Amino acid sequence: MRISKILKSLDYALLGVVGLILVVSFFVLQSATVNASVKYELNFVYRQMAWAVVGLIAFFCVLLVDYSKLAKYGKLIYGLNLLLLLATLIWGVERKGSQGWLSFGPLNFQPAEIVKILLILGLAQFLVPRVGKLNTFKDLLPVFIYVAIPFLLILKQPDLGTGLVYIAIMFGMLLVAGASPLLLFLLIAGGIGLASFAILGHLAWGWWLPLEDYQLNRLIVFIDPMIDPHNAGWNVIQSKIAIGSGGLWGKGWGMGSQNVNDFLPEQWTDFIFCVLAEEFGFIGAVLLLVLFFYLIYRGIMIAREAKDIYGALLAMGVISMFAFHILQNIGMTMGIMPITGIPLPFVSYGGSSLLANMIALGLLMNVYVYHEDRIMF
Repeated sequence: MRISKILKSLDYALLGVVGLILVVSFFVLQSATVNASVKYELNFVYRQMAWAVVGLIAFFCVLLVDYSKLAKYGKLIYGLNLLLLLATLIWGVERKGSQGWLSFGPLNFQPAEIVKILLILGLAQFLVPRVGKLNTFKDLLPVFIYVAIPFLLILKQPDLGTGLVYIAIMFGMLLVAGASPLLLFLLIAGGIGLASFAILGHLAWGWWLPLEDYQLNRLIVFIDPMIDPHNAGWNVIQSKIAIGSGGLWGKGWGMGSQNVNDFLPEQWTDFIFCVLAEEFGFIGAVLLLVLFFYLIYRGIMIAREAKDIYGALLAMGVISMFAFHILQNIGMTMGIMPITGIPLPFVSYGGSSLLANMIALGLLMNVYVYHEDRIMF
């Protein structure tokens, strides 16, 4: 498709919403990194803007090729997925307790972010011949094994948060592929119950768990942060204070005491929503949620109007990824989800994350642009 036709076919309302979210991010980052910029001699906002430009270039590159042509490369994409994760385990650089980064001179890159996109592309091709044939646990087992391999590799880093994103992507795409919603619900409920029982067994009888101590502590303080208020429970306690202190209209840009006085942990990445809620209040937080709601809504509509099931699976994979990130990130700052350390899409600071999100947006827009002869599911 010619570039001029692509430009005419874009969903500019969706692009405008993402643009507004990015503008919000730049303002909040400026406030959240007032002290950090001096400490690290780095302007976080300018770096994030630079990554936004790189992401925009990647976004348009993704649009140049009809997504349906990628289906035949599913196995190759899956292999690349595993190679990236293995390379990270072998040559990765450890940061914040996780060996999840590859270093190229001054540039640090987090492959797990791009692997999310590769997983969506590979899994969509894997599911196409199985659409309508996912009625029992036995039918679902090959899909679980397909996702389990990258999941275990990412857990080895360890990066539980990103691993859970893979699971969310899988369940969202399975729903589009025709798997029984009741069966998927029972599997999710069973998995949560099994995980809870395993944690209880670890605490009571010392059972082995594939989790680091800090990850386990995060799950424990989710039940009651006051169990360890000065260590494991500190993050969620301070984040709830920040959100609550914002009131209806907030304290004003750059005036958040929890933020400026560095009570908030990772306030420019994992807990950036707290900065927004403290400084712009309930109104500001709701407006951001409305923008996110429109992003998810338009993504679902694009999936429904895709020209084939492969496109529908791709679109729902992207939306499942965005939705889980949003729910988990905002939920953990409010104490209704355990802390897992995953960023808020298009808002949290991080080049790898922003680049992956822009590529994912490009993939979603690709399904929209090449949507002639649409199907409905």
